[in-house]
Amino acid sequence: MSIETLAKQGRDRVYGGLAAIDSARLRQMRNETLRSCFRRFDESSYRMEYVARIHGKEFVNDAAARSINATWYTLENTEGSIIWIATGDNNRIDYSPLRSVALRKVRMLYCVGSDNRHLHESFKGIIPSIVDVDTIGSAVHQACYNSLERAKVIYSPASDDFLTTEQAGEVFRHEVNEL
Repeated sequence: MSIETLAKQGRDRVYGGLAAIDSARLRQMRNETLRSCFRRFDESSYRMEYVARIHGKEFVNDAAARSINATWYTLENTEGSIIWIATGDNNRIDYSPLRSVALRKVRMLYCVGSDNRHLHESFKGIIPSIVDVDTIGSAVHQACYNSLERAKVIYSPASDDFLTTEQAGEVFRHEVNEL
């Protein structure tokens, strides 16, 4: 196929064709572990998933972000003010990579769990308001009715907690839909 013929098809069709070629190559890979890693990208639920807009706030379900890097990516790629809901019971996590993005974007942090001291210590002086809550539902409810307007409420735990990704994602989605 000539470059002229390819160009006439349009950019979207060319990109779609290239994606199809990559997909076909991926299916031919012999290493099942590598294939399964790539397959998860397409099947990933609860990753930067829009849930609803309520009282001018957009609710985003990022329950699959169970690492500092995944949460950093979400916060960095979100525009506007952020109300972040995180899990605080893991005291071994180094939150320092999140400090600069939190300083620029996060206006409020809801810490879900029974021992949130580590989150408080990590973001003291960085995030203006840090609030402890017992459940994801309580965080969702308080985030919805606080005074921050047009903020994005993001549930991005940044750690493995007591719930699986699916359980936490479904709880967040349910609580938002109950508002």
